[in-house]
Amino acid sequence: MTPFDPGTTPENRKTTNVRRTLPSLSVALLSTVLLAACGGGGGEDTANLTPQQGGTLVYATGDDEPACLDPQTRGNVPQALLGSQFLESLFYQDEKGEIQPWLASAWKVSEDGKAWTVDVRQDVKFSDGTPLNAEAVKVNIDRVLNPDTQSTTGRLALSKVDKVEVTGEYTAVIHLLQPDGALLESLSQVWLPIESPTALKRSNEENCLSPVGTGPFKIESWTKQDNVTLARNDSYSTPPPGASHTGPAYLDKIVWRFVPDGTTRFAALQSGQVNVVDVLEPQNAVAAKNIPTLGTLIASRPGEPVEIKLNTGRAPFDDAKVREAFFSAVDVAGALKSVYLGTVEQAKSPLSSATRYRADTVKQAYDPDAANQLLDEAGWTAKDADGIRSKDGKALTVVLPYAATIPLEPGFYEQVQATAKKVGFDVKLQPLETAKWWVANNDWEYDALPIYYTKNSADVLRITSLSSANTATTVGGYHSGNTALKSPELDALLEKAGESTDDTERADLYKQAQELLSNGYYVLPVYDQQTRLGYETKVKGLRLLPSLSMPTFYDAWIND
Repeated sequence: MTPFDPGTTPENRKTTNVRRTLPSLSVALLSTVLLAACGGGGGEDTANLTPQQGGTLVYATGDDEPACLDPQTRGNVPQALLGSQFLESLFYQDEKGEIQPWLASAWKVSEDGKAWTVDVRQDVKFSDGTPLNAEAVKVNIDRVLNPDTQSTTGRLALSKVDKVEVTGEYTAVIHLLQPDGALLESLSQVWLPIESPTALKRSNEENCLSPVGTGPFKIESWTKQDNVTLARNDSYSTPPPGASHTGPAYLDKIVWRFVPDGTTRFAALQSGQVNVVDVLEPQNAVAAKNIPTLGTLIASRPGEPVEIKLNTGRAPFDDAKVREAFFSAVDVAGALKSVYLGTVEQAKSPLSSATRYRADTVKQAYDPDAANQLLDEAGWTAKDADGIRSKDGKALTVVLPYAATIPLEPGFYEQVQATAKKVGFDVKLQPLETAKWWVANNDWEYDALPIYYTKNSADVLRITSLSSANTATTVGGYHSGNTALKSPELDALLEKAGESTDDTERADLYKQAQELLSNGYYVLPVYDQQTRLGYETKVKGLRLLPSLSMPTFYDAWIND
């Protein structure tokens, strides 16, 4: 799960390149995007079809209903999915990983990397009529950094920002405490959108109900526990790079329904009650392939995959041999094949396959003999009648809380429990509602924790794996680290990688960081977090924004 409760001011400096691009993404990511594109918008060739104006698209989501529609507050995937329809960012990250201007028009960075000068477009208005300018950029970044906003994802991404200075009506300078090679990547995420400064004068509570952006749609209403209705922004003028048309969106409205049950969602899609569903469950993805009127669009999200993070701050996983034994005791591949029907692959890295600088550093394989030997060597030799090991009178217990609301989680972790028990682990599964799961996370009430973190950069490792990540710094006691690992060596690698702008150096440093996490048996990657859409083939123009693999309906239309 991604967190949703989850800043020296330089003098005038010589500046360098007016436009920076990021190096190409890995072949794995390009493959993921291409596969998604083949399924997008009906999959078939739409070049000879004329887009139809108007109509209402009904989208049924299986993700939790956000408590707040503003992704600057907290910052989770449900907010990002919805926010991508009405909010936009300064920058756009394309399929090749290159950064392009969006609400920004140009940028340059100082020689020491601590000052980023950003020019914003002069022809843009928010949907409430407020003009976009440099002051709006400052207001938004200042707001994210303000603890009262209760931002987690956005604030963590901007942790190196000192302040924002307005130097002209359309020019802002972002001053950093230290160089940040991932700054523009962060500023291309929907968790860091530019919202109307007029609307932001309202209280957080009011803004949560109807954030105002520059996007192709705007919030019309929110009926809680039912739907959010979005209406077309008829003044829209800022399509992202890669869009197939200009001007306002084709659709009149989007009705974003909250339908937690996967079977109900898919039945509604089959019957035509909804046009698009997300969190498409494996059995339904398989079924959709045999239904001519349905299509699927599936793509990995960048950042960290779903992985089981081991708490090294207490026994038994403060012992490296026990951690390694757990890795060998769990049949990840078998459980994935059984539960997910071959629709996901076992992850081999602390970074997802959609993340640049990913390296295959995890060589996990089910090996109960090796697990037994390691546990014997670690002193867990006594066994009870059920085969559960103990040491000094204490059972080899692993507390594993998981989010009960996520489809197929129970079946997968029950198989983890069963295979681990064969070598003597007593895995105590705790299926929890989302809010209680976050309490367990924040209070370190676990030995093993399934979690993921979505970010369009390998810099996600800095957020989750620095020693300082184990300390609660944001709302609700949330800490972005989950292993309790404190490694000066890892800290140095991640800090250096985060400051570097050299592609070769960054790749090497991030590979070393992944190797350290893998060789220490701190995180057990399971599978890539994915965007999984099912849709009626009469829906055309559906595609994913490359930065986070979030759907966008700007180009979408219904072929009635």
